[in-house]
Amino acid sequence: MKKIALVTGATSGIGEACARKFAENGYNVIITGRRVEVLDKLAVELRGAGTEVLTLAFDVRDREAAAAAIKGLPAEWQEIDVLVNNAGGAWGLEPEYTGSYDDWDTMIDTNIKGLLTMTRLIVPGMVERDRGHVVNIGSVAGDAAYAGGNVYCATKSAVKALSDGLRIDVAHTSVRVTNIKPGLVETNFSVTRFHGDKERADNVYKGIKPLTGKDIAESVYYAVSAPAHVQVAEILILATHQASGSVIHRE
Repeated sequence: MKKIALVTGATSGIGEACARKFAENGYNVIITGRRVEVLDKLAVELRGAGTEVLTLAFDVRDREAAAAAIKGLPAEWQEIDVLVNNAGGAWGLEPEYTGSYDDWDTMIDTNIKGLLTMTRLIVPGMVERDRGHVVNIGSVAGDAAYAGGNVYCATKSAVKALSDGLRIDVAHTSVRVTNIKPGLVETNFSVTRFHGDKERADNVYKGIKPLTGKDIAESVYYAVSAPAHVQVAEILILATHQASGSVIHRE
């Protein structure tokens, strides 16, 4: 029987790359996201390569919708082996004292509460079966704040704390927990942060070769494919000319 990986936020970037990586390596995949048409397109591609795919369209901020989707899984899709909590993002880059209440709510509800919701819905089954792996997509931003990052950095610090806490909570089982902490990755991340301003987003990556979603997916799969007695607790992955969340050398 093929293993099953569930990836949240699979409609672009790191999430899409993770779905492709697991499919390439023989997993059946459950892909979730808000954009139905994008999920359906990705599902067609993955099925064409011989993978079974289930699409679930919901926003992780909507706890009732998430619960209904997971509780309504067909029997053959219920034993999830890998949960990739990828859905998240950054909105705004203003100082904390002038930040947007709406941006704050979106980041907290997605990056923290959405991750918690998916963990609460899926990990009990892993504990009961005594197997499974939770991969949380954190960030180098969770290690130290940077200018304008205030609330986003706080949410990614929370991802680290929640990953560490869950690892403690499941230490009596064979369930593993990994926090992946990417640095500068060229995805829709900056377009989202700047509310659709593509020109401003493109400037983030000028003068440096950033990471790609595929680079992060490779790290995710590395952690998941480690021997059963090996738990990769964290991976910090940066572009070569990035030293930290705030130190970047540009040509």
